Amino acid sequence: MTANPVLRRGGAEVRAQGWGWRHAGHERWATRGVDLDISPGQRVLLLGPSGSGKSTLLQGLAGLLGGAEEGQAAGRLLIDGAPPAQQRSRIGMVLQDPDSQVILSRVGDDVAFGMENFGVPRGEIWPRVDEALAAVGLNVALAQDTSQLSGGQKQRLALAGVLAMRPGLILLDEPTANLDPVGVVEVRDAVTAAAESTGATVVVVEHRTKVWLPVIDRVIVLGGDGAVIADGPPEQTLAAERDHLLRSGIWIPDSPAVTVRRAPTVAVETLLVAQDLAVGYRDAPPVGTGIDAEITRGRITAVTGPNGSGKSTLALTIGGLLAPRAGTLHGTPAFAPSPRRPEPARWRSRELLTRIASVFQDPEHQFLTGTVRDELALGPKALKSDRSETSRRIDELLARLRLDHLADRSPYTLSGGEKRRLSVATVLMTRPSVIVADEPTFGQDRRTWEELIYLFAEIADAGTAVVAVTHDDEFVDALADERIEMSVRVRP
Repeated sequence: MTANPVLRRGGAEVRAQGWGWRHAGHERWATRGVDLDISPGQRVLLLGPSGSGKSTLLQGLAGLLGGAEEGQAAGRLLIDGAPPAQQRSRIGMVLQDPDSQVILSRVGDDVAFGMENFGVPRGEIWPRVDEALAAVGLNVALAQDTSQLSGGQKQRLALAGVLAMRPGLILLDEPTANLDPVGVVEVRDAVTAAAESTGATVVVVEHRTKVWLPVIDRVIVLGGDGAVIADGPPEQTLAAERDHLLRSGIWIPDSPAVTVRRAPTVAVETLLVAQDLAVGYRDAPPVGTGIDAEITRGRITAVTGPNGSGKSTLALTIGGLLAPRAGTLHGTPAFAPSPRRPEPARWRSRELLTRIASVFQDPEHQFLTGTVRDELALGPKALKSDRSETSRRIDELLARLRLDHLADRSPYTLSGGEKRRLSVATVLMTRPSVIVADEPTFGQDRRTWEELIYLFAEIADAGTAVVAVTHDDEFVDALADERIEMSVRVRP
């Protein structure tokens, strides 16, 4: 009788020989010529600039890229000597977008799902569920509705589901991108403890290296074309390749600080006022209360706080997409479209278009067209803007945000960092008075992060009010004029 594969202990061996992948219908390979061997039990940090194919490589290792109808593969990719699709019971992956990994409506069931699929004995499943949730710091009831979790909580949920399976290969695609600083350390330590307990091999993709360096034993760097350009022990590899890594946009611990010199060109003008504001969804308790704030032209307001404190809910409320649960949020007389309707939640979509634009936490939630260029043209088209001016603005933003080579691609095929930059660019096209951005620097390498930082500084100095929900301390230090600090509401 063959042992249940999910109960097999020890790390998986990973091997890539000239491997590459090209999505169907695309001329450019997402990654190509990847050669690497990862021994069982190694913990690897995979680095590379935005768009270098890191996520594609992880998806290939997880057996998630599909067949010939979805794209073309080159070379070989093996897990324990077999194609990844044949070793799925040995592989656990946390995807870049945690929403896409939530399957069931209750937290406990979602964590148990993978174990049930791979035949873990029933008596072991629920103790493992409790253990995994505790390890990642997701302190919610097993019956909690997964749709009511914040982005960071969903990230912890996805990791709990992976750790509970005790796989031989743990693949992590920016697993801490939506987490508060405490959560970052909790997740890293949970992964480390799981790997030490089971001997699992770990491959983690992160743009920022500092948090993972103490717990990994190897760094692999991909170049812009997806091929391996550096590989070795962490400290020696980062030191030897320092200049190249900085030019490639890799965050290394001693990266020089970014200084932004602001030059406001408009007079101070209050656009939105919140008084004793409470935010939340209609069928759930408020997640943020007693909020007093003014959103002012030319100023950048950072919304910070731990996961689950209501930051994204506040962003949706300021953006006019959720009605306040209590208190008031209103536009000033000079800003609101009508004195009888000062509340953004009552404004029509066309009235919001040039007044308040939102960048959602999940970029795909705001994509509506088939190409990057069409996505950028959508807002100006709705406003009947001049076509030649729209075309000029599109070309300018594509070049500025390093998306020009992707103009004819579907937005849904971009990397996570590329999707984020596109989502920011789409709201800039209509020149709104207020931009509400949820995690605007998510998934960026250092070069594209700096471009976004300078871009936000420029649009604020030109008179746009920016509200940014963020866990990015460097973003706050470089740009924030005001700060709204949210806290987790303790329910009786």
